[in-house]
Amino acid sequence: MATEILMPALSPTMEEGTLAKWLVKEGDTVSSGDIMAEIETDKATMEFEAVDEGIVGKILVAEGTAGVKVNTPIAVLVEEGESADDVPATRTEAPSSPAPSPAPASAPAAAPAPAATPAPAAPSAAGTRVLASPLARRLAKEKGIDIAMLTGSGPHGRIVKSDVEAASSAPKAAAPAAAATPTAAFATPPAGPSAEMVARMYEGREYEEVSLDGMRKTIAARLTEAKQTIPHFYLRREVQLDALLKFRGELNGQLEARGVKLSVNDFIIKACALALQDVPDANAVWAGDRMLKLKPSDVAVAVAIEGGLFTPVLKDAHQKTISALSAEMKDLAARARDRKLAPHEYQGGSFAISNLGMFGIDNFDAVINPPHGAILAVGAGAKKPVVKSDGEVGVATVMSMTLSVDHRVIDGALGAELLKAIVGYLENPMSMLA
Repeated sequence: MATEILMPALSPTMEEGTLAKWLVKEGDTVSSGDIMAEIETDKATMEFEAVDEGIVGKILVAEGTAGVKVNTPIAVLVEEGESADDVPATRTEAPSSPAPSPAPASAPAAAPAPAATPAPAAPSAAGTRVLASPLARRLAKEKGIDIAMLTGSGPHGRIVKSDVEAASSAPKAAAPAAAATPTAAFATPPAGPSAEMVARMYEGREYEEVSLDGMRKTIAARLTEAKQTIPHFYLRREVQLDALLKFRGELNGQLEARGVKLSVNDFIIKACALALQDVPDANAVWAGDRMLKLKPSDVAVAVAIEGGLFTPVLKDAHQKTISALSAEMKDLAARARDRKLAPHEYQGGSFAISNLGMFGIDNFDAVINPPHGAILAVGAGAKKPVVKSDGEVGVATVMSMTLSVDHRVIDGALGAELLKAIVGYLENPMSMLA
C-alpha cells in the first residue's frame, strides 16, 4: 500500500524546517535506514532516514523549500506495481485540534513534548489492525512488548523499529505530576506592538527587513520565557588569575608535543564541574512542580554561531581531564558552527557557562537557559591594582564573574557557596588535578 512520508520532527523544538536537499529521486528503491534527505531544523542540518522500504513514487516538496510544517507530506513511498495515485484519500492520523491563534511576541513558548519515548496508546478496538512494520512486529514479539500499546512515529502513525527500541529502553513512567497553574501575571501577558505598528513608526526611513529563521525564533521564545518565568538573582565575584595563567603555561609547555593547547575556558569548565560536585544541592534543575538533582556534572557552554548560539553539553565533566574537556569542547564548538550537532549533544545539563571575555567584555549578566538552575557569565581578565594578603598594594590579573541563579532552585547562601567553590578552584588550579 502506498504511504506518505511526512516531514519529521528532528528535534523537540522543531515545528517546521527547510527541505535542504533530496538524496533520492523518484523511482529509487529505499530500505529502512537509508538516508533520503537533508533537513534544516531550528538548530542544525540533519539527515532524514527512511523508516520503511519501498519505491519513491513521488516527491511532493522540492528541495530548498523552507517553512515546511512538521507532519506535512513530503513524498510518497509505494510498493512494487503501485503508483503515487494509490495513496488513500483519507489518512490515518491522530485527530488534531484547531490551530491556535498566533501568540504575541512576548508570550513564552510552550515547552515541547519529549520526542524520544513513545507514549502508550489505548488498546486497539477488536478487529482493528495495528499499523506496524514487519521488523517492528518481530522485535516487539522478541522483547515481550504489546505492540498495540505503542504509538508509532512512522507515516500514518505506523509503528517502526525505533518505537519498539525506545519502548524497551524507556523507564516505567512515574505517576503524572499535577499540572502547574500559571500565575495571573503570566497567564495573559500583554501583547507587544505588532509588526505593522512598528513598521509605521519608521515610515520614510530606509531599512532592511530581516525575516527570522527557526533558530532566531526559538532563541526569542526561550529567552522571553526565561525572563518572564524564572526569578533571576545575581551573585558577583572577582577571581585572581595569575596562578592559573602560570599553571596553564606550564601545562601547555608539556602538552605542546601532543598538539594540545589549553584555554582559560577549559579550566573554567573543570572548576564549575568540580564545584557542582562539592555543592551537590546546586546541581539541580527546575521541573515545573519539583526539582531534579543531578548526580553527574553536565556542563553546557554557550557557543556563538552566525545568527544565534548553541549550548553543547559536556557530560560527566567532573570525571574528565582538562585536556580531554579541551578536545571535546573544540569538537563540539566546530560542529556547532557548522550546525552539525545532534539534539542529544545540546540538550540537558544543569548549569551553563557564557564567556564573553574573549570579546573584551568586562562583566555582564547572562540569562538562564531553562531548565538549568544557574549560568555563569565570564568577563575578560585584566591587570588591576589589588591589596595583597600582607596588606601591600600590588597588581594582579583579575577576572569578573556573575552567577545568574534561579531562586526557585538555588537560594542566596547556596549560590554564594557554589560561586565560592568555583573561585577556589580557579585561584588554586592544581587542586583541579587532585
